[in-house]
Order: sequence, then C-alpha cells, then structure tokens
Amino acid sequence: MSIQNVTDEQRAFVEAIRDFAQRECGTREQRDALTDHGREPHNQPLYERIADLGWLGAAIPEEYGGAGGGAVDLCLLCEEFARGLIPMGFFPVTMMAARPVELFGSRALKEDILGGIVAGRTGAIAMSEPEAGSDVGNLSCRAERSDGAFVINGQKTWITGAHVAEQIVVVCRTTRSDDKHHGLTMISVPREIEGLEIRGIETMGGREVNDMYFTECVVPEERVVGGVDQAWMQLMAGLNNERLIIAAQALGMAQRAFDDVLAYVKERRQFGRSIGSFQTIKHRLADLATELQATRDLVYGVARAVEANPDRMLPREASMAKLKATELAKRTALEGMQMMGGYGYATEYDMEAHVRHTLVTTIYGGASEIQREIIARSLGL
Repeated sequence: MSIQNVTDEQRAFVEAIRDFAQRECGTREQRDALTDHGREPHNQPLYERIADLGWLGAAIPEEYGGAGGGAVDLCLLCEEFARGLIPMGFFPVTMMAARPVELFGSRALKEDILGGIVAGRTGAIAMSEPEAGSDVGNLSCRAERSDGAFVINGQKTWITGAHVAEQIVVVCRTTRSDDKHHGLTMISVPREIEGLEIRGIETMGGREVNDMYFTECVVPEERVVGGVDQAWMQLMAGLNNERLIIAAQALGMAQRAFDDVLAYVKERRQFGRSIGSFQTIKHRLADLATELQATRDLVYGVARAVEANPDRMLPREASMAKLKATELAKRTALEGMQMMGGYGYATEYDMEAHVRHTLVTTIYGGASEIQREIIARSLGL
C-alpha cells in the first residue's frame, strides 16, 4: 500500500485486516468453505466476528457505537476486505444504505440502523426497477399514506443483499408531478415485513441480487428516512459516499488480481525461464502497477476532499474515482487471465473469479457510461 498521509493508526488498521484475511481466508479451502465454493459472497458468522473487532463501525459516528472515522477509514476497510477476499460482500451496500439515514434519518432510525451495522447487521438500498435503472427518476413503485403509515405496491429489481438485510431503504414514488425527480421518498422497510416477497436472481457472481415485490405492504410512517418527497435530494447528497465505496472496493479487487498474476508469472516457467522475465509480460505488469498507484492516489484524494468538506458535492471527482477504479479492476483481471493462459480460465485458480466479480463493478452504482456523462457535463459538454 502506498497512500500519502496515512496515520500510524490507519496503517495498523490495514495490517490488522491483512492479518485477519490471511488467517481466516488465506487458503482456497478456507474461502470455499466460507462461500459455498464461491456461490455466497457474504458469510454472516464471519461478518459478526469482524463486528466484534469493531471494524464495521469504522465510519459510524461514536454516538451510535462506531469509531467516528471518515471517508479514508471507510475506503481502507473496503479496499482491504476486497484485496483479502474476505467474504463480507454486503458491507459496501450496507454503508450506502446507511448514509441517507445518517444524514437525514430520525434519532430512532439512526440508533436502529447505524447501531445495527456496528453490531453486525446488514442493510440494502432499493432503487432500480424494471423500467428505471440508470434513469432513477422514472421509478414507479408507489407508497401511499394510510392511517399513519405508507402502503407500498410495486417491484424493485437488482437489489444487492436484500435477502439477508435486516432492513432495506426503499425509494418510492409518493407524489406525481411534471418533475420526475420530485415526489420520491425513502422508507426503511424491515425484510420480514408482511407484503414483501424477495426472490433471488442468479448471476455470474453467485447469490448477490434480488427482485422485490410489494403487495399492500404497510410500513409505519416513522420509518420514513428524511422528508416525504425529498428522496432525490437525499440520494444526491450520498453520491460521494456511494461512489467512493465502490471505487475503494474495486481498487482492492484490482490489487488482488495484480498480486495473483504477479506471483504466477514469477513461478511459471517456459523456454527455460520464468514468463515474467519476457518483455511482453513485464511491461504489461509495469503499466498495471502504474495504473494502480495513480488510481489509489485518485480514490484517496477524493476521500480526503470529502473529509475536508463533508457537505460539499463532488460529482466529477467521485465519478472519476468510480470510473477509473472499476475499469481498472476489470482490465487487471482480464489481463491477468490472459497472462496466465489456460490456468487463468481454470477454476483451480482465483483469476476466473476475479474476472466474474470485477465485470459488474462497471455496471452497478452507476454504469461507466453514466459516470462519463457526469464528467463530460462538468466540462461543459
């Protein structure tokens, strides 16, 4: 790790995570046992042990049981659990769902949800619908007031971790107007509530995402996060956090793919020498190492900017970090597979899993095409 201006405490934090990863997930046999041979990205018993160490609350305010850290601490945790292949795959989305609660939720919701994260509970956030993916403002899942509650009807799709989440922050349509971004409301919905059905969607990455079906699902109005009809503004306020989390996770994925292929090319021999000694291989790795360092500087530079001014929106910088880190993760895994040849394609090695898991990072949390549009608009284009 080469990050500028990291404190001694943060370096110790990173070392502790690496030691844990090596001890608990350091072998393929350990990881297969924890993930049902790669099918399950999240192991709840292990996650609760990590909660006991206090790490899940790294960026949760102290008044709710956390350590009170900032964006850099959160990025360090997300990068290192991805690099160490620790199966805590629903932590990133848990923190994304927590951000609007931290910023806009009631005291009771904060104690429940933020305190729950520190204790080892997971959460989810539900925005996407069959006709509203990148176009979030087009969503139609509706919530109507009724006797001190909201009644939700409609469908959500591609919802990460909803099947194990304690609660899901659902973005609903509460008012219709000419402005499609007006009239959206966030509601924290308990997973076990009557009127909600969750069905898994099979993916390349295993059991990750879900369809959610609401049928006359009654949720008390005290579970509204922030203001009624104010969800769009609340979503925008959390974008720095969301994109940084994904960027840091993707950075860890890229670093692990790089570490794995680097170790392989040093050991694999052809024509009487290690294949890493051939120019075509070592120059590829030199380029990837340079890209990794540049991306790390970008991601942590944005994290520090967020810490310096938490209320400031950084749409261009956060989009750049998300775009660069996720595209690099995908590229590193694909190049790693190419350099490993047939062994990179074999399930005996982790590289084929790196490819499967990095591909989706350029899609969720705002596809790369959307990030480029945001960056281009900031240039007046």
